Amino acid sequence: MICKTLAAAAFATIAITSCSANKTNETVMEPQKTNQEKVVELLKSIENGDTVPVSYINPNKYTQHNLGIADGVAGFGAALSGLADYPEKATVNTVRAFTDGDYVFTQTDYNFFGPKIGFDIFRFENGQIVEHWDNLMTKPTAPNPSGHTELDGVTEVTDLDKTAENKALVEQFVKDVLMGQNLEKLTSYFDNGKYMQHNPVIADGLDGLGAALKTMAENGVIMRYDKIHKVLGEGNFVLVVSEGAFGKGEGEPTSFYDLFRVENGKIAEHWDVMETIAPKDTWKNDNGKFNF
Repeated sequence: MICKTLAAAAFATIAITSCSANKTNETVMEPQKTNQEKVVELLKSIENGDTVPVSYINPNKYTQHNLGIADGVAGFGAALSGLADYPEKATVNTVRAFTDGDYVFTQTDYNFFGPKIGFDIFRFENGQIVEHWDNLMTKPTAPNPSGHTELDGVTEVTDLDKTAENKALVEQFVKDVLMGQNLEKLTSYFDNGKYMQHNPVIADGLDGLGAALKTMAENGVIMRYDKIHKVLGEGNFVLVVSEGAFGKGEGEPTSFYDLFRVENGKIAEHWDVMETIAPKDTWKNDNGKFNF
């Protein structure tokens, strides 16, 4: 009953941690955890039932943007409580984790209520988590046309001195190309049209992208980016959170999370998760999917 234990112990854990922090007779001080380490531990607690990471959430201020989860630590616990009765054990493997100021963003291989791929964003204040956003999709069962999965590829963070430059480059790419403001600049963002693609239905390179877009058009499927809500980055990795539509006809309201790797000023790799935005009458909080 890992998840029920996690939910029930959340507030007790926070109280115990708070009291321990106030002890004056401690002789051994543990190294202070980074915000990124706290996030990875919190996500892993879904699998291992460790209640300590719940104390990283501010018990008095936790704004939830997953529309299927209520606010606060109680909402977090309630969302996980059903896992205790699910036939498969929950597993969590965070493949990539990044820090941008008060934000930590991650890419994770989940198995809860079925296999999923997800991006999570957490905002910190004074060392505690006060806000959370995510985008989830069902995990593909096979590699894409170029043999890549949604999770493989480069993981090493480099070029920390180029974070701002890379964020600006990727944001402009989304505006120029994905939002269609300057499509003639498409080829300028890539090294001879080459890049590694992890979208489950698109092959590598601009040729692969063009073929996929042609197939979508032939089947009456649109993919439209209307607004950028947030750009986060660390070194050579940049995550863009956008809103638009995807599907047949006018498409369904959709949240796009696109992760890019930049190399020598060009886009070299891309991962993404698209999630249909649930109808408002089903939301369990009123915070909206975005509202950064």
